[in-house]
Amino acid sequence: MTDHQELAGRHVAFFSWRDTHNPEGGGAERYLEKMAQGLVARGVRVTIFCAAHAAAPPDEVVDGIHFIRRGSKLTVYSEGFSGLARGRFGHVDLVVDVQNGLPFFTRAATKAPVVVLVHHVHREQWPVVYPGLVGKVGWAIEHRLAPRLYRSCQYVAVSRATRDELVPLGVDRQRIAVVHNGTDPVVATGVGKSDHPTIAVVGRLVPHKQVEHAIDAALALRAEHPDLRLHVVGSGWWEAELHRYAADRGAGDTVVFEGHVDETRKHEVYEQAWALALPSLKEGWGLVVGEAGMHRTPTVAYRSAGGTRESITHDVSGLLVDEPHDFVEALRDLLADAELRGRLGEGSLEMSHRFTWEHAQESFAHVVAAVLRGERVDAQDPDAE
Repeated sequence: MTDHQELAGRHVAFFSWRDTHNPEGGGAERYLEKMAQGLVARGVRVTIFCAAHAAAPPDEVVDGIHFIRRGSKLTVYSEGFSGLARGRFGHVDLVVDVQNGLPFFTRAATKAPVVVLVHHVHREQWPVVYPGLVGKVGWAIEHRLAPRLYRSCQYVAVSRATRDELVPLGVDRQRIAVVHNGTDPVVATGVGKSDHPTIAVVGRLVPHKQVEHAIDAALALRAEHPDLRLHVVGSGWWEAELHRYAADRGAGDTVVFEGHVDETRKHEVYEQAWALALPSLKEGWGLVVGEAGMHRTPTVAYRSAGGTRESITHDVSGLLVDEPHDFVEALRDLLADAELRGRLGEGSLEMSHRFTWEHAQESFAHVVAAVLRGERVDAQDPDAE
């Protein structure tokens, strides 16, 4: 019997604090919905429970997925837990608990098998986003309580770096399957590379994305490249702070805040850019790396971010650095050296084709089928090798 035959007719419920329509949604939510679509294509009935928000109705079906949106950014956890415990989602064969820092505690609400999906461990992010007691409590839940509560559950990590971060928390390596992100087909724009030095930043504007590092780099390089532009694409609750940061440093027209844009404009920025700056404190993978790579745009990122060590091959498809000073120097090298940009651009294009959503969906479906059979999966995605 194939995985497809075993999955047909089953009901899988995902619990996530956001979906892609949420203004704060990003790469993690893109991954979630792609995996859900892969299950739908295999005959699975899929429900995604997430927080309510103004950008989408409380109940709707999209691409065969039933979205149920209840609660706020914080109360979504209690709403999801109580809904599952009281059977409001009907019969559920398997639960996918998306642990974005905090789990939904679904293990205590259902007898159905639970798969824990983790993009990255939030050790470094808690004190940045929630300084003080709240951050300490959050980190205690993530690294002490959650591993104990889910100690018998199957985990899925989006990178080997995330898997390696989970093991010291007490998660058995033999229960962690690695299923990488894919890359969407390129959106052709025809605009080509900009005729002046251009750097792009794409993503949610929140503190741990450290967009300030990209702003600092652009301003440090402005003396050498007076016509340099840094295009910041995205929105988020830290956006006003970034506008103030740039203004206080006299950025002027060097830094261009694009805000939230449609897919066409986002890909125009990727295509025009000479480099993508990804100064995030932590990335489970870095979906933007592959998106930029589709346009032959190499990425500069921090090695310590974790997943970037797999989405980027250093000096082949981009540059990995350790310190803010190195971040500036790497961008300086790319802006000054057309041959280097060309070589890394070709490498980034090749890398972007290596990881597909189809392969990721097949791997994720295999994990779900195995768990429904009562088995555990520790195999890595072959693309990780």
